[in-house]
Parts: sequence; structure tokens; C-alpha cells
Amino acid sequence: MVSFGDVKAAHDRIRKAIIETPVMTSLTANQLANCSIFFKCENFQRIGAFKFRGAFNALSQLSTEEKARGVITHSSGNHGQAVALAAKMLGIKATVVMPKNSSQAKIAATKGYGATVVFCEPTVLVREETTQELIESHKYILVHPYDDPKIIAGAGTAAFELINEVGTLDVVLAPVGGGGLISGTAITTKGLCPSAKVFAVEPEQANDAYRSFKSGKLYPSINPNTIADGLRTSLSELTFSIIQQHVDDIITVSEDEILEAMRFLWERMKLVVEPSGAVPLAGLLKIKRQVSNQRVGIILSGGNVDISRIFDHWHKEITK
Repeated sequence: MVSFGDVKAAHDRIRKAIIETPVMTSLTANQLANCSIFFKCENFQRIGAFKFRGAFNALSQLSTEEKARGVITHSSGNHGQAVALAAKMLGIKATVVMPKNSSQAKIAATKGYGATVVFCEPTVLVREETTQELIESHKYILVHPYDDPKIIAGAGTAAFELINEVGTLDVVLAPVGGGGLISGTAITTKGLCPSAKVFAVEPEQANDAYRSFKSGKLYPSINPNTIADGLRTSLSELTFSIIQQHVDDIITVSEDEILEAMRFLWERMKLVVEPSGAVPLAGLLKIKRQVSNQRVGIILSGGNVDISRIFDHWHKEITK
């Protein structure tokens, strides 16, 4: 299990390598939700997502022998980029197994940080099988995207910074996919603000965490079809147990609600946030009557959006 002390130790370990991302507010958002919202902008983190926190925390604790063997992970993008950059900074060879339908922007960035990318079919099972085959062949060290106490402790440092900056919060929301971020966020929030409520937010079309939480039985994510590509993974036994212990509820949101939240962040706050990162704002707007007049923290988990289609469209318009 992961403790609040592990999160504090992780922050001490990684603080010189990470960016202490800004906390932003919006009068319009506050009026819309009738509460005081504090947005922790992990879209400004290295590689454009919170994932760098956990990756650097995990890789920096490897032994000399483990570093020499190289590391491997599987990821649709953000965690892969994070491991690639952390490995580059620490002089470690990195291999990333990515679904072949991953964002082109995330693929290019992962390769740009120096990692070897191996493509696979876009299912959780194939990702894991491909990774395991490479481990058996090359003896790589696995850096799991979320089923790792070091990854979870690193992820929790975003909430640690948020609460230390703005003070006591009544509610904290974060997205849930594999559960690493919400696990670290919940542990940290309960450690600093014991009476605060923690809500995980998940797409309706990838609602395995919601079903697991409500039933008390762990369900896998099977072929989820959501724009929030970073939330298509399944919980692990570790993250599920932490969620059961520290998370107060899980909220599901529609694809339209995700897009509306994303549009608000782009248009009104000028924040480039990816769909997965906009999910917790969508959740807050859905339950705004429950949090009226409260102090609310939101973890904007990342901002890695493939904007090539936007620019391609504009280019076609000006060249007509």
C-alpha cells in the first residue's frame, strides 16, 4: 500500500526535476459551478502531463544494475512520454509499447525523447503480452503505468502541491483510468484534508472503475470507446484497493460533457487540455449542486492533444 509519507518522500525526491505547475482560477468557472475552483495545471508539466512525476520517482530509485538493463512500459502516450524523458535524463535505455491507434503527437513525442517504440494491437491484453515478451527476451525492468507504489506516490505530488499552495479544500476531483492519479490524489487529499471528499471521474463509455466501485468487484475495461484515450485502461488490484479505501464516489460523464468541459477550458481559460484532463471538470459540473459554495480542487491531468487536424483545416481554408 502507499502512504501519505510516501507521497511526501516522492516530492522531496523529484522536486528539482519536475515543474511545480501553476494553480489557476476562473471567475466564470466559479459562477458556472457556484463554488471556488482551483485548477492544478498539469498540462504545463514536463511532457505535458502529470505522468512525469511518477515516472521520474520510479526510475530514480532503480539500482545501477537495473538501470543498465533498461526499462520498458506500455502506454497510449503520456506515460510512455514520461518514461522516455525520465530515462533520457537519467541515462537509461527505454522501450515503450504503444497501441497502433495512439495519437500521432504522442508517438512522435515519445520517439523524440529517445525511446524505442514498439506498436501493438489496441487492447489491454495485447499491450501486456507484448511487453512481457520483450521483458523475457531483453530482461528489461517494467515501469508500469499505474500498478506501482512509486508511480502512485509520484502522481500524488500534484495534489500535494495544490493543497500546500491554496490551503484546505472541501472537494478534490481527478480523472480515473488505471487509477494511479486518483489513488495518489486521494491518499494525499485525505492526508492533508481528512474531511475533504475525493471524487474520481470517468467516461460513461469506459466505466469499468465505476462498475467496480459500486459492486465491490474488480471489472476489466473491455474495448472502451471514448475520446478520453488516457482513460481506457483497467484498474489494478492495487489501485482498486486504494480507491475503495480513500475515494468517496466515482462520477461518470458523457462524451458530450467531456467535450463541453474541454471547450470551456480552451475558450474561457485559454488552457490546452486533452479530453482526459477535462473529464474532472465535466464531473464537477454534473454534481455542482452537491458542492455549492465549497472550495474545490481539480487536477487537469494533461494537455497532449493532436492539433494537426485543426491546422490542416485552417490551411485548407486559406488555400482555397
